[in-house]
Amino acid sequence: MTPHRTAPLLLGLAFALTAQAARETYNFNTGWRVHVGDVQGAETPAFADQAWKAVTLPRAWNEDDAFAKDIVDHRTGIAWYRKRFTLPADVANRKVFIEFEGARQAAEVWVNGQRMGMHENGVTAFGFDLSHVVKPGDNVIAVRTDNRWDYRERATNQRYQWADRNFNANYGGLPKNLRLHVTDKLYQTLPLYSSLGTTGVYVHATGFDIQAGKAIVTAEAQVRNEHHGPRRFGYEVTLRQPAGPVVAVIKTPTHTLAAGATATVSAKAPVTGLRFWSWGHGALYDVETRLVVDGKPVDSVVTRTGFRQTAFTNGMVTLNGRVIQLKGYAQRTSNEWPAIGLSVPPWLSDYSNGQMLVSNANFVRWMHTAPWKQDVESLDRIGLMQAMPTGDSEADVTGRRWEQRMEAMRDAIVYFRNNPSILMYEAGNRGVSLEHMAEVRALRDRFDPHGGRAAGSREMLSKALQHVAEYGGEMLYVNKSARRPMWAMEYSRDEGARKFWDELSPPFHRDGDGPEHKGQPAPTYNRNQDSHALEDVRRWVDYWRERPGTGTRVSSGGVNIIFSDSNTHHRGAENYRRSGEVDAMRIPKDGFFAHQVIWDGWVDVEKPRAHVLGHWNYAAGTVKTVTVISSAARVQLALNGKLVGTVEASEPFVFNFPGVEFEPGELRAIGLDKAGDKVCEDVRITAGAPAALKLTVQTHPQGLQADGADLALVQVEVVDAAGRRNPVALDMVKFALDGPAEWRGGIAQGPGNYVLSKELPVEGGVNRVLIRSTTEAGVVRLRAEGHGLVPATLELHSQPVPVIGGLSTRFPADGVPIQSTRGPTPTTPSFTTSRVAVPVASAEADSGIAANAIDDDESTSWTSESGKSSIHFKLAEATTLSEITIKFGGWRERQYPLVIRVDGTEVWRGLTERSLGYVTLPLKAHHGQVVGIELTGEAKGGVETAKTEVANQKIVDTGAARLGRSALSIVEAEFYKLP
Repeated sequence: MTPHRTAPLLLGLAFALTAQAARETYNFNTGWRVHVGDVQGAETPAFADQAWKAVTLPRAWNEDDAFAKDIVDHRTGIAWYRKRFTLPADVANRKVFIEFEGARQAAEVWVNGQRMGMHENGVTAFGFDLSHVVKPGDNVIAVRTDNRWDYRERATNQRYQWADRNFNANYGGLPKNLRLHVTDKLYQTLPLYSSLGTTGVYVHATGFDIQAGKAIVTAEAQVRNEHHGPRRFGYEVTLRQPAGPVVAVIKTPTHTLAAGATATVSAKAPVTGLRFWSWGHGALYDVETRLVVDGKPVDSVVTRTGFRQTAFTNGMVTLNGRVIQLKGYAQRTSNEWPAIGLSVPPWLSDYSNGQMLVSNANFVRWMHTAPWKQDVESLDRIGLMQAMPTGDSEADVTGRRWEQRMEAMRDAIVYFRNNPSILMYEAGNRGVSLEHMAEVRALRDRFDPHGGRAAGSREMLSKALQHVAEYGGEMLYVNKSARRPMWAMEYSRDEGARKFWDELSPPFHRDGDGPEHKGQPAPTYNRNQDSHALEDVRRWVDYWRERPGTGTRVSSGGVNIIFSDSNTHHRGAENYRRSGEVDAMRIPKDGFFAHQVIWDGWVDVEKPRAHVLGHWNYAAGTVKTVTVISSAARVQLALNGKLVGTVEASEPFVFNFPGVEFEPGELRAIGLDKAGDKVCEDVRITAGAPAALKLTVQTHPQGLQADGADLALVQVEVVDAAGRRNPVALDMVKFALDGPAEWRGGIAQGPGNYVLSKELPVEGGVNRVLIRSTTEAGVVRLRAEGHGLVPATLELHSQPVPVIGGLSTRFPADGVPIQSTRGPTPTTPSFTTSRVAVPVASAEADSGIAANAIDDDESTSWTSESGKSSIHFKLAEATTLSEITIKFGGWRERQYPLVIRVDGTEVWRGLTERSLGYVTLPLKAHHGQVVGIELTGEAKGGVETAKTEVANQKIVDTGAARLGRSALSIVEAEFYKLP
């Protein structure tokens, strides 16, 4: 739709502003034009931009590069965006603000030829007061963007550390949403601290009674008076469920604010009948804060928020009074899609993020930079907890670089402090100093003192740091604490394409085949689906073993890197990262379903599941090991009704049935509990030969919106005569698109990754493509054809979106529902205590500092001298130990031959395992009080197991290279008895 409208439409807009003078907020995304390259005079209103490309924001000007090019090859440089918009006559007596959710990297803004200012950090939201430059009638905004990798802050010539070719995919220009706000001159400010110096509205709750649904709700608003004289006003707060009943109304005594003054007003009251936000339960409220003069509202702001109680103590995270172990993904903040980048509509953000929830994730750790507002609000709606960084690279920094990080952190806290899904603020992707951590915590305390959010960073392992940091944890390994929650911030870094099932399925990819990485073999970066899923399970088991309920010192979980294949740094065969549990189009890999099994519960597995890895469409005579991932006690396998066998787990969650010969039909896995009763099952059925194509579509809940930015996600499958997907089909599919829509396509292995191609193959019998609406409503038809296959057609009717003078009152998230897939926080315990820690009274050794082995501080360790490799622990009381859990120095590389004695009696002898951190040694029963641990020979292994895990080998250092083979090193030792 064009930005200029007829007189009746302009009158309609004027009426809307007058009739609802309290405040109007407009969708400012439509009616833009973009030009790639620098142009003289493009900031002037009279500049001729008719030849520029018409777009609806959000839109990266280099979106075509997403997944078509390696991250280092994303196009960069100058791009201009311009827009004409129309305002009514009474705007001259009002305030007008523009809000950008972000720009990449820098954005310099002019309105009606006057320079408003610029924003340079490429991450956070910003805005400008346009009141003095806009006018009734036609106006022009021009934005010059610059996304060069080496962009430098103008005032200081300092680069931004997070403009990094390694992880921060460069979708340039204006890839996020815009809004225009028109208010009275007595108004509540916007939460845009750096650009406007204001903090907006802050809603929070205290005094929780979760069982009774009660809390004390407070709504604060920063108010500014830009009238020429003082203003007396009332402050009123209405709390309601979205599109639902009013829950509470709070009024305060009249306030007086002098001309030009700014003040914070507040209202609070106990509220009953509250629904608390929780995992998989997007319980949200609309909190309307109003300024009332002479009984009439002159400004009104609606803040969507939710209420939940948190705690970060005793090594655990607690949500609404229930312990929850963090299980989820370290996801790239770009969260991108092929040929689109990050700029998808909100419903598609909900679908993508909702798939994490379907995999039974409860937590997302965005990486390196703050997420955009749309993803934050998406996690609010679906009920996924998140950790929010703001801007960093891979180390603590100093000087102006630290100041840049803190400015971004401050702005993000102010902007997102009403979003219930944010539980943690992250100071750095690697450890920061004690002083810097204290600074971050002080920022939190200043701007979000009541939000129930922890401030922390990666690492933060020492006692001193844990006095300030409220959470921590390494990136690859298992950390535990009895004080602050410790969780792994990115684990399971292996890569594997969805196209490769196993070595026995087309295209017959041998597991591990692929290019070297950094001159070394890299099989872990070229896995098939079977081995990738098994690696996901094996890595998680180390955290599961140390979960809450297993002692005083516990692990609070970890996040798998990453959820969806990403257009960021890569180490396998493709030019993008394939570590995802879903591919770039969010089609699940087997690891997705493995996570459903192992993660289904707050701490312990609460719902038994089973998943048969792979498919059941093999060539005659094929013999293979069938692997079932299950949380059952035992698993039965039946083929066409005949029992293949019943087995117990060969390793946690993994059940193997070797030597199964393929026979077409039904392969059924049945999970049994300890009593032998069926608790879960999974089935694979052999599909027939490819016969036809099948198209299905997902759109906005109210249909495809003709706003020029909405998308339809179309799935294409190769099916047999009965309509079943053939899981080994690799057919090429040709698409034809007619009607008011734009082809954006999908992705597959092949030239240019088939990005934007209208001909691309299915992989594993399925693929997906995206089509984008235009600003014209109408009938859209999509046809898919393949050689020898019955074609498929799909018809969509895009819905008109009213736009008046470049403004719309319909927002992209309108009509996108709040979800509750898991319901409120359960009142039952979230774990069963499986062992009880036995306190240690003292530790003694012939060498080294023995107390370091029991100080709940993983930055210290006891390390013996050569030949003096024994240590003794005196328990607080005599008992019968069931097991000992130890984190050894060099834990991932080293194995130690040990003997363990209780009061002189041998209870364990052997060679310890390697692990991601802790190993548990089961003991022979013997009642006693003094436990001796002694090295009986040389330690085995070295640093060779680190290899190419990460680019910076210091990150994976476990200390093995500094340990002599005749030395024993213990980071922490723990002693347990049965409950």
